Amino acid sequence: MRRFALILVLWPGVLAADEFRQLTGDEILAALAGQKLDYGDGVWQSFDETMQTQYFSGRPNTGRWAVRDDQYCSIWPPSDFWACYDVQQSGDVVRFVDDSGGITVGIYVR
Repeated sequence: MRRFALILVLWPGVLAADEFRQLTGDEILAALAGQKLDYGDGVWQSFDETMQTQYFSGRPNTGRWAVRDDQYCSIWPPSDFWACYDVQQSGDVVRFVDDSGGITVGIYVR
């Protein structure tokens, strides 16, 4: 019975993964500008239309963001490194996928 319950719990996640679609540069800009995403456990990020971003995980951190070649990119001073991610969306859920396949999931704060 446990195995059947586990399959039922995992099955919706498998179906939901198929609903994500890759966003283009214009879609990334529309999806993020002026928005706030909740990453869980008190961690969130806002994306100002001025291309400033605030990330909070125990304490605030301010960086810049941009859209380059159909990817979301961010820089967090004092670093001068721009990290870029593919962006996928399914409804109110946004996924950032790095070049090694790592995924960060956020949900719009409404």
